[in-house]
Amino acid sequence: MRYSREHKQETHDRIVKKASVRLRERGAHGIGVADLMKEAGLTHGGFYAHFDSREALVMEAFAYAMDRSMDHWRKLTDEAAPEKRLALFAESYLSTLHRDNPGSGCSIPALGAEIARESPKTRKAFAGKFEEMIEQLTDYIPNLPRKAARKQAIATLATMAGTMLLARVAGSSELSDEVLKAGRDSALEGTKREPKVTAAKKTKN
Repeated sequence: MRYSREHKQETHDRIVKKASVRLRERGAHGIGVADLMKEAGLTHGGFYAHFDSREALVMEAFAYAMDRSMDHWRKLTDEAAPEKRLALFAESYLSTLHRDNPGSGCSIPALGAEIARESPKTRKAFAGKFEEMIEQLTDYIPNLPRKAARKQAIATLATMAGTMLLARVAGSSELSDEVLKAGRDSALEGTKREPKVTAAKKTKN
């Protein structure tokens, strides 16, 4: 039976969506092609009608996951005042809800360590999406020059991703909650810093 191009695309998208969840839950090597295809209601043999390789699926799935994360951040912060967006983002990111649901959360703490060991092609694709995340967070820091805001965005994202990774290692425990709180306090402290006044600006005043 021949399927329409639209039907094939819908099936392709369904596989990618399923894979994006399983990647974040089980890691890049914790999912098998046969299991993924079964979850999507398809046979193992149909895999190569949609993807050239397992790596191609992994790359597309984590790109989808990172895009969904960024969409979520936009919806979360769109209605907030510009100066409150980074703090709102940090509160949501470093929550027990995010900790306990890696399958629908940020890909960096869920997959970052594994991606670092993948092929240059996969790392390059991941880095491209990581760059997009940094740019989005930089937009949440309106009270600094762009270069300084980008530096703070990178530091904040690194703090939060590292905190989430360690909180998950500790499980749902008092230690995990303590790790989340410490990371949240550190990230929020960074959002409250006033921009530094340079010597040149002081002279002009």
